[in-house]
Amino acid sequence: MTTMTDTSARFREFKMPDVGEGLTEAEILKWYVQPGDTVTDGQVVCEVETAKAAVELPVPFDGVVHELRFPEGTTVDVGEVIIAVDVAPGSGDAPAQAEPVQEAVPEPEAEEAPKGRQPVLVGYGVAESSTKRRARKGVAVPGPAAAAVQAELNGRAAAEPAPA
Repeated sequence: MTTMTDTSARFREFKMPDVGEGLTEAEILKWYVQPGDTVTDGQVVCEVETAKAAVELPVPFDGVVHELRFPEGTTVDVGEVIIAVDVAPGSGDAPAQAEPVQEAVPEPEAEEAPKGRQPVLVGYGVAESSTKRRARKGVAVPGPAAAAVQAELNGRAAAEPAPA
């Protein structure tokens, strides 16, 4: 899957890929590069989060970051160009850069650190669920018969005596 387009022979654009099956958007959580940084094919340039997972995106070509199209915290549709890379730096004048990306201002409230998550290239894995499960309804059998019914349901019923 290639998610880039040629704007000229010199500049290449990387589009927001469909990182989850059928998802239509992702939020840019963090940029790991800034305009002017050198990137190599396969280098992680940003982290995005979809409804299913947080994923680090690698850029598919070498060059110098020319422009970040969206600031951190922005939700971007799949297929939108998120970064432009100069693949032939020093080969002439660069076209005027679009307005610089405004950095998102973090909220002053304290953020809770993720519990037990370790970043990986594809995502973070399964997060702890904040939903509660209902208690399972069992068969209500009073007295000593309850143990026999439960054992039978679990496949550990005692062997019945053979008829005489």
